[in-house]
Amino acid sequence: MILGAGRALIAIGLLLVGIGLLVEFAPWLRIGRLPGDVSFGSGNVRFYFPIATSLLLSAVLTLLLWLFSSWRR
Repeated sequence: MILGAGRALIAIGLLLVGIGLLVEFAPWLRIGRLPGDVSFGSGNVRFYFPIATSLLLSAVLTLLLWLFSSWRR
């Protein structure tokens, strides 16, 4: 059981590295700059809250986890 958890953590880590590389080197995805993301500031202070990006990522991860759990049954 612990061996399976270790493999799952490695897979999650590789997935996060892949997503990080995709976000860094594929600016056409516009992740983090979607309409609905709140950004305002003045002078040297800037406030940014990615509401739309958070909702999109939540929906995608929910779908992927749902598909993965259905596939494992």
